[in-house]
Amino acid sequence: MRTFVLIFLGLFTLSLTAKADHHEKEKLVVLWTSDDPNLAERMVFPYVHDAQTAGWFENVTIIVWGPSAKLLAENLVIQEKLSNIHDMGVIIEACIVCANEYGVDEALEDFGFLILRPMGEPLSDYIKKPGVHVLTF
Repeated sequence: MRTFVLIFLGLFTLSLTAKADHHEKEKLVVLWTSDDPNLAERMVFPYVHDAQTAGWFENVTIIVWGPSAKLLAENLVIQEKLSNIHDMGVIIEACIVCANEYGVDEALEDFGFLILRPMGEPLSDYIKKPGVHVLTF
């Protein structure tokens, strides 16, 4: 009986450790595609801010994709808010292909806090990877 209890306690501890490790590895990727500044200011940025500061996820990333690239390049308030989110530790990625299509690639490159690259394959990898949660706005 003592052996059974020890084995059970060992397996229970292992199970708790595995769950804790899984939680620590969870990542949030927010795919921000909208050119609506109200959506960015009232939904995207507040949620990302809270997810980062409250520690709901170990890592938080925003992907600037499509029309949001143009909004970001042209709107000073959005630029400031996204820069502040970056300063909190959120990773900001942007699709260089989208930026080129909207003619805002140079403007986005000037920010200095964006990782500009083709995002099709990285987004696909995020979607397929366990522990990564993709949310689209």
